[in-house]
Amino acid sequence: MKALLIGTIILFAIGCTNSKPTHNEEITHKMDNTKEELNDSVPTTEAGWKAKLSPEEYRILREKGTERAGTGQYDKHWDSGVYVCKGCGNELFTSNTKFDAHCGWPSFYQGIDKSKIKEVLDTSFGMSRTEVQCANCGGHLGHVFNDGPEPTGLRYCINSVSLGFEKKK
Repeated sequence: MKALLIGTIILFAIGCTNSKPTHNEEITHKMDNTKEELNDSVPTTEAGWKAKLSPEEYRILREKGTERAGTGQYDKHWDSGVYVCKGCGNELFTSNTKFDAHCGWPSFYQGIDKSKIKEVLDTSFGMSRTEVQCANCGGHLGHVFNDGPEPTGLRYCINSVSLGFEKKK
């Protein structure tokens, strides 16, 4: 039992892996969230965040959770446009920098602008990783790793739940 728990924690902590999910759960999501739908106001209290976000959005954006690999709406999403923070509408990544890392989460090799995202040391689960947060509202987006493609060599491994999408017109 202890080995199973340790294995589960290690898989969770690693984040993106090249394995495919083993579940067949059907997830239905609303696509193409626009900035207007996200309501640009940023709550100042946790009660305000709970009122604004769904329970799953709150768990990930405010409590630093993660969605299960392969369940997010933007992992295999290839429309042209801009990915925005689900918490505040801050523009974070463009579809031009998105790539398929085969990890089960949307991956980008760079953000729109360094001022839009914040990188913070994450030592949870006995590991040292770099957490990615929205610089505007502090929402947890995911993690960044040094195993991405050129030109940056970075892989921003981001939770779909943390994102909205504005289709290119």
